Amino acid sequence: MSQTTSVSNAEKALDVIAIGRSSVDLYGQQSGSRLEDIASFAKSVGGCPTNISVGTARLGLKSALITRVGDEQMGRFIREQLEREGVSTDGIATDNERLTALVLLAVESEGVSPMIFVRTDCADMALSEDDVDESFVASSRAVLVSGTHFSKPNTEAAQRKAIRIAKANGGKVIFDIDYRPNLWGLAGHAEGFERYVKSDRVSTLMKSVLPDCDLIVGTEEEIMIAAGVDDVLGSLKAIRAVSKATIVLKRGAMGCIVYDGPISDNLEDGIVGQGFPIEIYNVLGAGDAFMSGLLRGWLTGQDHKTSATWANACGAFAVSRLLCAPEYPTWEELQYFLKHGSKHRALRKDETINHMHWATTRRGEIPLLMALAIDHRSQLTDIADAQKVSHSRINAFKRLAVSAAGRVSQGREGYGMLIDERFGREAFFDAAKKDFSWIGRPVELPGSRPLRFEFSQDIGSQLVEWPVDHCIKCLCFYHPDDPESLKKEQQQKIRALFDAARKVGRELLVEIIAGKHGTLDDTTISRSLSELYALGIKPDWWKLEPQHSPNAWRNIEKVIADNDPWCRGIVLLGLEAPAAELEKAFAATTVAPMVKGFAVGRTIFAHAAQQWMAGAMTDEQAIADMAARFEALTKAWLRTRGL
Repeated sequence: MSQTTSVSNAEKALDVIAIGRSSVDLYGQQSGSRLEDIASFAKSVGGCPTNISVGTARLGLKSALITRVGDEQMGRFIREQLEREGVSTDGIATDNERLTALVLLAVESEGVSPMIFVRTDCADMALSEDDVDESFVASSRAVLVSGTHFSKPNTEAAQRKAIRIAKANGGKVIFDIDYRPNLWGLAGHAEGFERYVKSDRVSTLMKSVLPDCDLIVGTEEEIMIAAGVDDVLGSLKAIRAVSKATIVLKRGAMGCIVYDGPISDNLEDGIVGQGFPIEIYNVLGAGDAFMSGLLRGWLTGQDHKTSATWANACGAFAVSRLLCAPEYPTWEELQYFLKHGSKHRALRKDETINHMHWATTRRGEIPLLMALAIDHRSQLTDIADAQKVSHSRINAFKRLAVSAAGRVSQGREGYGMLIDERFGREAFFDAAKKDFSWIGRPVELPGSRPLRFEFSQDIGSQLVEWPVDHCIKCLCFYHPDDPESLKKEQQQKIRALFDAARKVGRELLVEIIAGKHGTLDDTTISRSLSELYALGIKPDWWKLEPQHSPNAWRNIEKVIADNDPWCRGIVLLGLEAPAAELEKAFAATTVAPMVKGFAVGRTIFAHAAQQWMAGAMTDEQAIADMAARFEALTKAWLRTRGL
């Protein structure tokens, strides 16, 4: 089949629209366990077309999804996740009467993953012709229809309408056979992992779809069900008899074979892409990752061998990781793997690739960050003690600080807060309603050197309870000229925190203060960062003290650029400096574009805290005082950036 595209088709707004299943997958987190024994689950979007929409978007295609979701939290979760991934949600309808589908899954052993589909009268299976907008489908170069959505008359009608529109507007039709017997009522609820049940009804229906297709993709079992023939070669020939489509036969660990033209008597007589020997950890979702890689090649005019290689590589990523869509590779990640490979058969153990995956799938860009830091504990207990008031008053004061920050931010991007767990529980609840771009929370025991965590040295068990969008902040008093024994102890602590952060999927900010325990020159901080990078520690953010020269900032930037080009950036700390001094420090960072903003506390809240705890300020006066100081600093920062 020709890989060329007409000019009008090339100019279309979308590359591919996937149609069909959309669910929330609940993955058992205990590998090697029966589903009956799973104790905790990880949540992600799921469903073949939904996964493919994410996978293709990550690979740089302009993708969209046509489906239905419920008018509840799980439906909104799917929408929000797709929007974060860059998938168009214009084709997603909200069903006010039905719930979003759920799937419960587990990895019981290699290649064995029991699952339960909770799909009784679910939203996506209520998709109808009315949900398929002609102009929307016409805006795409291709539509992808999936097997499950031919299992009911209403969903079948919706997909056939999309096929007609695509063909009438020069679009391509892709058929992902995606055969799940129990979703056709051919297996019991406990048989979600069952891959093949022969059915003349299913075969008759699927055969009627084949003539309209330009690309047909399926496993050996799926090819047989689509053709209604009991052997693979015979099935391929039967499909070719009614369709000129490119046929891609998925063969699991053996990769795939692409057939373009007549089918010979030799099953192996096709185009084969490069294979990638890896450990099989979880096969669920691998086919959707495979399809994503295949479409990145097929829709951009690559030859079939290249497309198949990309498909095999994406499938390799999926089977080596636990979840479906969240684990699919980005274009940067795929290119790196194709060029360099991996020394690990289990790709999830490759630190370089894992960091690249993490950094290229984070939650949105944060090009500007102006944060009010109210995570102080010892400083505020000192103020409370001096005023002879209960430490419980600190909680109330932190809520006032949140109100002050919200008054300044007014929901605009680029504003954030640092809040602690010890005194800030209610403040966290308040902050969640302010729509801040960023919220961080500390884990260090205040003033500790060597570094200690505040509540438990088992930091991972603490982090798992945090909201997924809260950033870990850890202050370490670290100087490159410290005694080696002290440095080693601190390094090990930060490395343990980094590992825990990555394990539980939380961003990490590492704050380094060197000036309190040694001199600062043009290389002090850059040497500190180099030593931590050498241990494989790659935080999302650095929080650093003001530097005395442009050279110091240039040295810092070079270390970060050399070790982690995906670092979000640097925020400046205040150290209780007067506002005028901070404004000078802000201006000095213009030589370092990686400095994205500031996180300042005592300069903003110290006066209000003293006066309010002494009874000399009302709540409103304290809020107004902190808001004025915070706003003055934000304006000073924006001035230095010409904003």
